[in-house]
Parts: sequence; C-alpha cells; structure tokens
Amino acid sequence: MPFETAVLPAAPAGFDTPLLAVAMTRGALPASLTALDQATGGALGRLLAAGDFSGKKDETALVYPPGATARVLLVGLGKPEEVSRTAIRRAASTAAKRARSAGVVRAAFHLPSEALGAVTPAEAGQAMAEGLAQGAWQYTEMKRPPEEKKAALERMDILAPNATAAVAEGSRVGAAIGAGQALARGIQVLPGNVCTPSYVARTAEEIAGRYGFGITVLDKAAIVREGMGALMAVAQGSAEEPRFIALEYQGAEGPPVVLVGKGVTFDTGGISIKPAQNMEDMKYDMSGAAAVLGTFETMGRLRPPVHVVGLVPSTENMPSGTAVKPGDVVTSLLGKTIEIINTDAEGRLILCDALAYARRYQPACVLDIATLTGAIVVALGHTASGVMGTDDQLIEEVRSAGERSGERVWPLPLWDEYRDLMKSDIADVKNAGGRPAGSISAGWFLREFVDGFPWAHLDIAGTAYTDREDATRVKGPTGMGVRLFSEFVLGRQGAGAR
Repeated sequence: MPFETAVLPAAPAGFDTPLLAVAMTRGALPASLTALDQATGGALGRLLAAGDFSGKKDETALVYPPGATARVLLVGLGKPEEVSRTAIRRAASTAAKRARSAGVVRAAFHLPSEALGAVTPAEAGQAMAEGLAQGAWQYTEMKRPPEEKKAALERMDILAPNATAAVAEGSRVGAAIGAGQALARGIQVLPGNVCTPSYVARTAEEIAGRYGFGITVLDKAAIVREGMGALMAVAQGSAEEPRFIALEYQGAEGPPVVLVGKGVTFDTGGISIKPAQNMEDMKYDMSGAAAVLGTFETMGRLRPPVHVVGLVPSTENMPSGTAVKPGDVVTSLLGKTIEIINTDAEGRLILCDALAYARRYQPACVLDIATLTGAIVVALGHTASGVMGTDDQLIEEVRSAGERSGERVWPLPLWDEYRDLMKSDIADVKNAGGRPAGSISAGWFLREFVDGFPWAHLDIAGTAYTDREDATRVKGPTGMGVRLFSEFVLGRQGAGAR
C-alpha cells in the first residue's frame, strides 16, 4: 500500500499509537511536553537529566511507557538556533525509518511548538511530510519474503494541536512531493533489464493517464524522422529501442517551464567501456529522467496554476558491432555536427537533442538534470549538485529552491574561455574536452544547443544515489531533483515568464 500522512489536532500525551516520535532540540524539556513526560512516568525528564539524550542531530532514544502509547521515540533536531526545514525534514525521516524498522503499520510524529524557531507552521508541515515519506521508503519487491516478515509502515499521523490548518496545508504539499520522490526512487532502483527505455515510456504514459496530462512518445522510427542524430548515435549500439518522451501539464497559460531529464537506463560506456568495478551502479544513469517523472507525479497531485513540460530522452549505451565509435561525426537535431571523442560522454549527446526540441515550446526557462560527470563528484562530493547556465537570475532561483528543498546546488562558471575545450578539428563541436574542468566542459557542450531561452543545467552524479545507509535513508536511490524541481515550479505560481 502507498504510504500516507495525515494531520490530526491531537496532543501527544495519551495518543493511541504503536509508536510516537517526538522531535526535540538540545536543551531542557519543552513546556508543551510536560503532559507527555507525566504520561511516561517522568521517563523523558530522566533521560535528559542523565544525559542519555541531548537532542543533537540524528540522536534517538526509545522509551516504553505504560498506557495507550506503546513506544515514545525521541529524535534530535540539533541546536535551537539551527532548526530549519532541512533539520525538521531530517528528524521526520529518521523517525519514519525507525518506525519502519520496528515493523509497525502506523505511527505518529510530533514537533513541539517550541522547536519551530523561524520555520512557519506551513513550512514545518511540508518538511515533516516530505521527511516521513523519505524515511518510510524501502524496496523489497525482488527479494523472497522472510519467514517472519515485518509489517510495512503504511501511515504516520502528524500531531499538531496548534496551528493545525497551516500545518495541514503544508503537509498536503509535502505529501505530494514525497510521493513524487518515492516514485522517482522506485524507478531508479530497478535493474537495467527491467527499467528499459520502453519501461520509462510506459511509466510516463501511466502518469499521464492518471492525471490527464498531454503526452507524446517517439519510438525509434519517429526519433530518426525527427532528426535526433545525437540521441540515435547513443542508441544504435543497443538491442533496446530508444524512446523520446514529452509530458505536458498545463495548469496555466503562458510559456512553460521545461524540465529535461537524462534517461540512460544502463550505461556501459559504449566502445569507451567503463571498468567492471561498480558498473552495476550505472542503472542509476536514468536518475534525471526519474526526477522529471517524479515531479510530474507531484504536479498531478497538487494541480498548481503552472505550465510545465517534461522531456525525457531515453536509451541504453551499449558496445556492439553497430555502436558509435570514437572519431565518428554525427548530426544533432539542431543541425550542429558533433565529433565523438568518448562514447562514455553519452548523456550530453541525448540531452542536446532534447534541448533543441525544447525550442518549439518557446519556454520561459529550461532546466536539465543529469548524472553527467564523475568530475562533479570530485568537485562537490556527495553533498551538493553542480549548477551552471546562461542566466544568473535563473541560477539563483534554482539555488534558492535547492536550499528550501534540502537538495543543495552550487554554481560553477561557464566562462567563454572554457569553450575552447570543446573545439573540434573536424566538426562543429566535440563531445569531450578531457579531464580538466570536466563538469564545466560538459556544461559548455550543452550550452552549444541552447538557443532563445534561459537555461540551467544540474549535474547530480554525486547525489542521485548513495552507497551507504544513514539515519534518514537506506542505500540506493535518493530521488534527487524531485523536491528541488517541485519547489522551483511552485515558486513560479502566477509568475508567468520571467
């Protein structure tokens, strides 16, 4: 069953639930929790007095009190002055993950009013719902069920005795974003023999059918007729046919925001083949596509007054006798010729045709998202994604959305001097500029195909998935981009073209 949240105007003391999670900052027990402390026989106060729980970030402590509440889980928020949407989201995610591990079907979460700091009740409601959905997510469908299978966590109630209406409205938005992120993670995690370009297209069709979106899916023959030579160059080595997907949600008139997501469902590197170690992670090379589809799930649930188009070029990148070779020259949809230097620099090839295709919508702006370069991991690690583009105001708008969503980005320059890295002796441009400034040269390649609209590019190679488990999430897909895109689009409600 899909995970659900609900906001209840109930106090935590005496609430009937298998598990009640309470977020707390460092310091003394908040006055609003006095009744809950009394209901636990003073256990919360004793924990604090003994130093067994201090409220620092990610810290947890579990109490088994008498009465209707079977378990009380304290979750640390950190210092009071550091409370933010991100801190609240993180605490909620930690709580949901612990509730899921406990095998309870339902649980509850409470954020004391004293812990809000500068965060508004609506912002807190959104952050709580997003975090609960993140922590509740897991993927076990391909495993044999254990002999003693735990129940799945189906619901977490947000207890909000004060400002319930504002918290409920924020939670409505957060739950929709959380559902979009869960959809993205559910696609990302699938192996390449399941999540093929055709599968990505069918998923887009299901979303469009569910919410009445416009959709166009181009098969191989249509892609060839369209003139998408760069996309076809990547696809020609695979037995799986490519797809080009265009989704449209028209909740308002005017030029749309266009979201473009890289959809390489498995990337071997092609003839420039990757090392065998960790190649299985290349199923995540369609994480940009997953972010776009997840955002459309959110749009379908919220129905905001915005106009959004999603473009997803999808293919495998495989070595074979028909694969594109280093040294080949191909012609893009825009008409520019591209010298193939490295067949593992394939994401930019499929994105350049999508960026050219976006021109027909006369967009207000275009954002593309891709697991594009290993160089971005060297530059920013796994904490932030890179952003670059042609419009400073747009880049700041993306950066601000990243801060609100907790999916942070950091700008990199696209100075003219970097253009020289992409010059070709035989074609208009080459697809790889060497190791120096690898993320920036990839961005410059994409810029060559941007014409007539503000554009920003997000490189999420370091943030799309994680190889470790932490307090808030399991190993694997993160759904990176859904929260950021949703914040960006929702921030444009009523704004029209900028």
